[in-house]
Amino acid sequence: MKKTYSLLLLFVGILFLTSCKKDQTYSDLKEAERDAINHFIENNGIKVIGEAQFINQGETTNLDRNEFVLLERSAVYMQIVRKGTGSKIKDKEQVEILCRFLELNIKTDSLLVRNDIYYGGYINNVFYDFSKSPEKMSVQRSGSTYTASFVQDNSWMYILHGSSTVPAGWLVPLSYINLGRLVNEDDEIAKVRLIVPHSQGTVDASAGVYPCYYEITYERDI
Repeated sequence: MKKTYSLLLLFVGILFLTSCKKDQTYSDLKEAERDAINHFIENNGIKVIGEAQFINQGETTNLDRNEFVLLERSAVYMQIVRKGTGSKIKDKEQVEILCRFLELNIKTDSLLVRNDIYYGGYINNVFYDFSKSPEKMSVQRSGSTYTASFVQDNSWMYILHGSSTVPAGWLVPLSYINLGRLVNEDDEIAKVRLIVPHSQGTVDASAGVYPCYYEITYERDI
């Protein structure tokens, strides 16, 4: 009898916890996301600056001070590691961009995918070597608006998240960085670090209401 009573209490407890989890509102999830972002910023010694200071500094972030600018319109935090060689995307121009990146779920502190170094992993019981090829996306600029899609033939983001739509957060840096190819010995391709809220993230991040941290390089394809 005692054993049965204990099992009953355990069952009720599980139902209670499940019910609490289901009862979380969208507002609760957004608050949890904000908390996760704030903890990430604090734990990594990030100094957040405003857009006015960012502009006054020539649209740069000081790496020695580990600065990230908070871009109010998108709520994306951005650190420009390298501005890059070449030039910005022109209005009405369509280009293909090669990216090396890592994607980290900030809420769970877990690496989702990366192709900037050797990294392999299983998706649906299939092993993928994510380091073999860069991510390729086709980008169109119209005024201040950028739209883009991943080229599915070699898209790890498409394999992982099931969508060819490029997260809006990935496109935010395009207003501030240059796109080119490595020609001279001292040329460097653009690199940024981003903290992206779910509203600017992948379809999975949007559905799960979780923020992601990215490190991304951008290089103009031939």
